[in-house]
Amino acid sequence: MKNKIGVMQGRLVPKYQGRYQAFPIGRWKDEFKVAREYGLDLIEFILDFNDAEENPLLKTNGISEIASTIKDTGVSVQTICADYFMEAPLHSNDNKVVQESVHVLERLLEAAKILKITDIVIPCVDKSSLKTKEATDSFIEQITKLIPIIEEEGINLSLETDLPPQPFVGLLNRLNSKNITVNYDIGNSAALDFDSDEELIAYGNKITDIHIKDRTLGGGPVILGEGNADFEKFFKKLKELDYKGPFIMQAYRDEEGVSIFKSQLNWIKKYFP
Repeated sequence: MKNKIGVMQGRLVPKYQGRYQAFPIGRWKDEFKVAREYGLDLIEFILDFNDAEENPLLKTNGISEIASTIKDTGVSVQTICADYFMEAPLHSNDNKVVQESVHVLERLLEAAKILKITDIVIPCVDKSSLKTKEATDSFIEQITKLIPIIEEEGINLSLETDLPPQPFVGLLNRLNSKNITVNYDIGNSAALDFDSDEELIAYGNKITDIHIKDRTLGGGPVILGEGNADFEKFFKKLKELDYKGPFIMQAYRDEEGVSIFKSQLNWIKKYFP
C-alpha cells in the first residue's frame, strides 16, 4: 500500500491575515476541492490559537461539516496540527493556561474520535519548546493524564520537538505509551543540522506523520531542494524502515500559494514510494 500524500491546511489558498500558516476561516472547504484537483489524499487540519473557537473542530455542527466535506470531495483528514499549543503550551507556567489547553486537547480528542482521525500533532518547538527539566516534567505530567483516553480510542499524540534524538527518545520512554508517537519534520531537522539517519533509526516505527519542507541551516523555509535537507538520503532510510504513514506537504509558500505548491509537489514526487 502506497503512502498517502497530503497538504498542510492553508497552503492551497491565499494567506489568511498575512500569516504563513493558519486555518483559513471562510475558505477551508474550497481547499478540499483544490486538493482533490491535485490528486491529494489528505489535508492536515490546523487548530490555531487565534480564532480557535471559530474552528469547526471545536464545534458540533463544524465537525459535521468537516465530515460532509470529506465525503463530498474524497479528501480525508487523518491528522490535526495543533498549533494552538505553541501559543498556549501544556507546560506553561500559568496554571490557567494549562487548564484551558488541556480542555482544548480533550475537545480535539473528541473531534478526532468522531472523524476517525489517527494523529494529533503536538508542537514542542519555538515558544513551546521543552528547554528545561521543569518544562519537560510539566509537559509529561499533563500528557500522562490523557494516555488512558488515547490508548482506549486508538488516537496518537504525535510529538514534534526540537530535541536531538537521544533526549527525544528519553521523553518518549518516560511517557511510555504506544500512542505517544513522533511527527518528523525534515525541514526543521535540517535547520537544526540534525542527522536524519540518526533520527530515523532512533525513532523507527514511532514515526506516524511526516512534514515535508526545506529550510536553510539555522534559517527559515525555502523552496524544496534549495535548503539544507538531504531528501535523497532521507527517503532512502525511510524505505529501509518501511514507513507506512502519510507525507504532509508543509513546504514554502508565497502570497498566492497554489502555483508554488504545485511545482514543489511535482519536484518531490520522484522521492515518494
